[in-house]
Amino acid sequence: MIRWQDVLSEDEFTWEDGCTPKIRPDIQDILGLKRFLDAVHIRYCLVKPLQEEKNYPLVEGRELLPSFDSDMFEFKNLPGFALVAFARHLNYFSEIFQYDKLRLPASGDAGSTPERNVLAANLQTFSSRIPRIIQQEFRSRFQSCNLVDLASYAKLMPYLLQMDRAQVLAWDEMGDFHLTGIFASFPSDIDSELKHFGTRIGKFIPGDNEIYEQNRMFVYQYLMELYGFPIVSERRTSSALFARRLHKMGEHFLLRVLGQTDRTITTYYSLGENQRYPALEKIALVRLDPDQKDVCNTIAERGFFLDKKRRIIILRISYRQHAFNASNIREDRAISVTSQEIIHPLTGAVLSDLNVIKDTSNMLYHLNDIVRGEYIGCILYKRTELVENTDTDEKKLKFLSTWLSKHQRRIISYSDEFFTNVVKVIGDYLYQPYKDDVFENVRELYLEVVSRFSYIQQARVVRQLEEIGERKYKKQKLTYRQMFREAFELLPDLKFEMGTYFEPIANAVINTIEKMLSDRYLCRTYILPAENTLSKAGLEIKKSYGRLVQLQDEFKELRKNRTASKHGTKN
Repeated sequence: MIRWQDVLSEDEFTWEDGCTPKIRPDIQDILGLKRFLDAVHIRYCLVKPLQEEKNYPLVEGRELLPSFDSDMFEFKNLPGFALVAFARHLNYFSEIFQYDKLRLPASGDAGSTPERNVLAANLQTFSSRIPRIIQQEFRSRFQSCNLVDLASYAKLMPYLLQMDRAQVLAWDEMGDFHLTGIFASFPSDIDSELKHFGTRIGKFIPGDNEIYEQNRMFVYQYLMELYGFPIVSERRTSSALFARRLHKMGEHFLLRVLGQTDRTITTYYSLGENQRYPALEKIALVRLDPDQKDVCNTIAERGFFLDKKRRIIILRISYRQHAFNASNIREDRAISVTSQEIIHPLTGAVLSDLNVIKDTSNMLYHLNDIVRGEYIGCILYKRTELVENTDTDEKKLKFLSTWLSKHQRRIISYSDEFFTNVVKVIGDYLYQPYKDDVFENVRELYLEVVSRFSYIQQARVVRQLEEIGERKYKKQKLTYRQMFREAFELLPDLKFEMGTYFEPIANAVINTIEKMLSDRYLCRTYILPAENTLSKAGLEIKKSYGRLVQLQDEFKELRKNRTASKHGTKN
């Protein structure tokens, strides 16, 4: 179990009184540094502002679920920073980013004139990058302090948070981390990165302006979400792209950013070679819903509440990034949650066996509150319009549209029991005859919600087909015979309804069938050999394969006819 004391001196470590902790002298690896930074940043950048701000804007659990919402407010009075750390020595001229260098006193120089000169130079460099109004205070407090020593880092936090640009940490000659620079700028070439990524995943065609215009926002959003953000401020955009660049270069690094809008510490760090993406996690102060009674009781019993009365916890979420897969019905799923850890406010120990933000019962409570007009809160509808509460049908529909968009991937994937409850709640609201006159006044908005809901219903059917094609259906491993039998149960109904399906869903059906037919082992073992060499089961599989080929042709013909009808051309 990880505790703050793993990286802090136990006899010096305190939390309640805000005293500066004394660090152990041997933090040399990225994970050890991350634990130390967790202790300092949680204390000074999350907990301290909570104590000082009467109306501190706590994070809702849903805000930590992908896809991430755009920011609604900027809290300029709250801390914000960026930081990068390298598990190596820095070569000032050769680095790919700009920063103001802080110098290390030479070993053996304690109390000497050269050391005093280095300390004075560092003091001048640092003070020149903070607001003038606090420069004299800073000089008086730190005039004889070694600013680069990690033991001074926590004391420097109030001043580091006054800087617009990033902090830099790296190894000294002994391989220990120190504050090697300040006021760093992260390079960010969003244009070339976006176009290269979009072309690689097949969403852009070089020189095709129409396709670029059509898919640009999807690619932009997907790329940013791979690194834990919606399309947001320059600080977080540049941090995400710089982390991407460092990872591609094979750097052993940690990059951290705290936004004043999201109130969330986002961290990227390398896990070693052969990792497609850097590790991604977020830490925030989250208030639990009163409906989560079992979770609240467990947290209270184990003493993990930061503020029991207000049900506030320190929550760390880890994510897994997904390579783009155009044939997956959930192609827009850039990341998903892999773990949730509640951090003890005094020891740093973690509680990892509770589901705080992916609680389906909690999702259903919110959905019920929305359709009943009892939901208290606000959302950013279509990333532009702030909507508060659900006291009118127009607001309910805007909340529903946003809720369905936010949770689309989860609704597609979750159990039949959960989806049945979703259908009941939404269906009872959308399809009651007495509501016809009400919805007529907001017809366009009503159709938008119905369309979103219909897409999810269709996508769940295709998701079943994808699972059958992967031969992992309803938590069971399928044989090839079972795969074909399950597919033939589903496909006739799909073919009948194909004309009403959304184009991306229709394409997903055909792509999934194509993937099933392209199974190399299936073709090599049952399709290519002569029939007289196959067993009775093998012959059944080969016959089923031929039937699936025929169905695939019929689906393609339906798509061709629909495309021709759409464009007004003859078949």
